[in-house]
Amino acid sequence: MVHVRAKDAVGRYGERVAARWLVEAGMTVLETNWRCRHGEIDVLARDGDDLVVCEVKTRRSTSAGTATEAVTPQKLTRLQELAQEWLTTHPSVRPAGVRFDVVAVTPAERGPARVEHLRGVL
Repeated sequence: MVHVRAKDAVGRYGERVAARWLVEAGMTVLETNWRCRHGEIDVLARDGDDLVVCEVKTRRSTSAGTATEAVTPQKLTRLQELAQEWLTTHPSVRPAGVRFDVVAVTPAERGPARVEHLRGVL
């Protein structure tokens, strides 16, 4: 039997909401939850000719800080390294540029989640 922690379920929910948000914003999602031995990228998407590396943060409350505050400079550095590794393993993808975005998702008691999309955080 697989035991799913509540935190993991909330995170997966946020990633689904974020991917849908990006598609509705006109982007094409290339991959979600890409993993390598150095870490994970939540969402990789195309926005025109650019590759978008997206970190998704989902918080049910702000008691531990906001979702965007959870994206530290160290996390952004790691995302840069992971993006380079992703591009190395996907040589057919040749973006004009690479952009790093954060999508913060706050689930609602009822109705749609609140989404905050920060473009170009690096």
